[in-house]
Amino acid sequence: MNILNLTPHAVRILSPDGTEITTLPPSGEIARVSVTRVSGSPIAGLPVFHSSFGAVVGLPPAVEGTALVVSAMVRSACPARRDVFSPGELRRDAAGQPTGCVGLEGNL
Repeated sequence: MNILNLTPHAVRILSPDGTEITTLPPSGEIARVSVTRVSGSPIAGLPVFHSSFGAVVGLPPAVEGTALVVSAMVRSACPARRDVFSPGELRRDAAGQPTGCVGLEGNL
């Protein structure tokens, strides 16, 4: 199975006990959900924006034997794709920084 990481960062995959299984380097290609932002009325002098989410961009067509790792937002935007996965539950260190994720999440 070929696994292609379509996120902008390495994805460190852990087992449930926290042992590192592998790290998936970024492929250089990024799949995203398009966003349209419009300005709203400021609150207490702070700018406010409203976002509308659109189509997925940068996601290649399914290829037999290839799994694609994307953000949870991209995976959620294409529920029929069984070849698309996102990082599983995040694990964090004592300072709250992510150290990896437990497995991958897939669409049912």
